[in-house]
Parts: sequence; structure tokens; C-alpha cells
Amino acid sequence: MNNYYVDLHIHIGRTNSGKPVKITGSKSLTIGNILKESTEIKGMNMIGVIDCHVPEVIGELEALIEIGEVYPYEEGGLRFKNVTLILGSELEIYDENCKGPIHVLAFMPTIEKMKLFSVWLSERMKNITLSSQRIYVNGKELQRKVKELSGIFIPAHVFTPYKSMYGRGVKQSLTEVFDEELIDAIELGLSSNTEMADQIKELHQYTFVSNSDAHSLPKIAREYQIMKMKEPTFEELRLALHRKDGREVVANYGLDPLLGKYHKTTCDKCLTLIEDVMAEVCPSCGHKGFVKGVFDRLQELKNTDELKPDRPPYVHQIPLEFIPGLGPKTLQKLRDYFKTEMAILHEIPEEELRRIVKGPIVDIIIQARQGKLRLTSGGGGKYGKVDSK
Repeated sequence: MNNYYVDLHIHIGRTNSGKPVKITGSKSLTIGNILKESTEIKGMNMIGVIDCHVPEVIGELEALIEIGEVYPYEEGGLRFKNVTLILGSELEIYDENCKGPIHVLAFMPTIEKMKLFSVWLSERMKNITLSSQRIYVNGKELQRKVKELSGIFIPAHVFTPYKSMYGRGVKQSLTEVFDEELIDAIELGLSSNTEMADQIKELHQYTFVSNSDAHSLPKIAREYQIMKMKEPTFEELRLALHRKDGREVVANYGLDPLLGKYHKTTCDKCLTLIEDVMAEVCPSCGHKGFVKGVFDRLQELKNTDELKPDRPPYVHQIPLEFIPGLGPKTLQKLRDYFKTEMAILHEIPEEELRRIVKGPIVDIIIQARQGKLRLTSGGGGKYGKVDSK
């Protein structure tokens, strides 16, 4: 068995011809750039690209296979240099059972399966060329189709205030919308962690995944996990999600929830953090509209104090872009010496880091490894901050 760095939620911003896929995604987020960034700069071993249902994207991947830059694994997934691409799709459901729209992730083992899925989706959505589009079937029907194609099904960023299972989609239980037997894992999102999610008893049966939801190249691997697998293939991923035959998630790495954009309830006009969630108006500006934070939503949903005992550790990882004083030139200098961000964050000894960059930056990197940094809460779409003092 080997340990692999895995991030399963990366968007495509544009196709090679310049057509938009994820409207809010960076133009530089093309398949080619994602593959290079993931393997050469970030040091990931497996990535899920969740806009692979787009016909032009499928064509781009087939072209890479034809020229030999990418090759398919027999057990699923596409290999490029040191990274495996898992073909995924983010979809939005909103049916009679939902309070609001819910985003889900569906992954397919092969291009052939994804092409079949793309055709099926095109008959049930308005625009197959774009990311995160609403599909006009209910959650359980979508799950059954994913399983018919031997796919993996994961509810996405399940606590965020917008377009998520617990944030807007269900009143109390996931069974209002989904077949619990057809869920392979639960994606936590940037404003929650394992301890917070385990306050909901029905989630104890699932593996948690922590992914970046990257809308730009630098955001790849801001959250990820280490998975123990025999090799980085689709079927090994499936085994790891279900903790079968020694495959498993070894550790989740993610932002401290305080850094997440939706951790605390905020005024949706002036972004003031709201301590009294029962208040009718913002104490700063008098506005009546609030964005309920993940922390406060979980206080409503919480139904157990019992934590699942065999969870892997959740490590509060600070991405390099959050490190105060670490500018682009210094970051590039670190990359030139140590190659990948995974190496810088996890593997390079402190004394080696100090040979290359100044003390205060190394101090913060080491404190981040040890979980000792002081943070200020985020909310209402605004990230929290690392206190450098």
C-alpha cells in the first residue's frame, strides 16, 4: 500500500478554444493547466476534475490520450505523469423534496462511461456545456443512474449556506432527498471539519472527504486528503472511500473552519459577524438580512455528542497563499528548491526551509504544521485571516 495526496473537486474555467465552462472559474483553468499545476507545482497524486461531462472537455481528453500524453488505467482513471485524473461532474438538483438547490459530485471510471453520462445529462438539463447546471431529475433517480454506470456519488460541500444538502437542501435528514445506501462519501466543505460534521448521527456511516473546490489554479489542494491505496486508480478510490481491504483515508487536510467563507453568521450587507443569531437586525448597520454560518446551522442540526471513534485525523492545514508575508517571489523560490507545495507543507525539515527563506515566514509555516496559528473568523463569503502577530 502507498499513501497518495488526493483532491477530488477541481473546476474547469475554459476549454482550449476559450469557451466558458465554470463561469466564475479562472480562464487559466484548462485541462492542460490543471494537470500540470496538480503534478508539477502542487504535488498531488490524484485529482477529481468535476466538469468532465462537457462534450468539448471529453474531446480534449480523448485527444491527449491519442497523442500519448494521457493513458487510461484498466481499473479507471486517466494517468498524466505523476497524477491520476478522475472524471467527475458537479450537478445541481432541486425537486419537490428539497428546500433549495443541492450540489452533488458524480465520478465515472472511464471516458466511455462519462460519454454515456453526458448524453443522459444533455437530455435532462438546459446547457451541457457549463458546470454545476441544474438537472431536472430528483436526487434518487440521479443516484441510480450514477450507480448504473459504475460511478461514485458524493454530496458536495454539505454545510455551506448556498446549494448544499444541510445548508439549504433538507430540513433535518439526507434521506429526505437521497438513498443513503447509494452515497459513497460526504464532502465537508471549507467551513467545517470532522468534529463539526460528526454532530449529525446519520453521517457517522460515511467517509468524509475534504476537497479544494478550486476556481483557480492556486486554489488547487487548499483542502485534500491522504489516501492509502495500492495504486491511484478509480477502483482503488472506491475501496478507500468504503474502507475496504486496507484502503482508507489516512488523514484529511483542510482549512481551519474559522478561515472558511461561511463559518459564522454575518450581515449580508456589511459582513459584520453576528454573535446573537436571534437578533432581528445587524447591530452595525441595521440591515435585516443575515447569511447563516455553518457553525450556527450545525447548532440547529446537532443530534449527538458522540464522535465516530475510528475517524482519521483532520489536520487544520494553512495553504501557502494564506501565510502572511509569503509573496509570489519567495513562494517561487521555495518551489524552485523543493519542487511541490506538498513537500513544503509536510516534508521539508525546518532547517532546510531556513536555508532558503527568512525566519518569520518559516516560523509561520512551522506553526501552521503544528496548528498553533491564531485566526480570525470568516463569514458571509469572506475568508478568515491568519494573525501574523
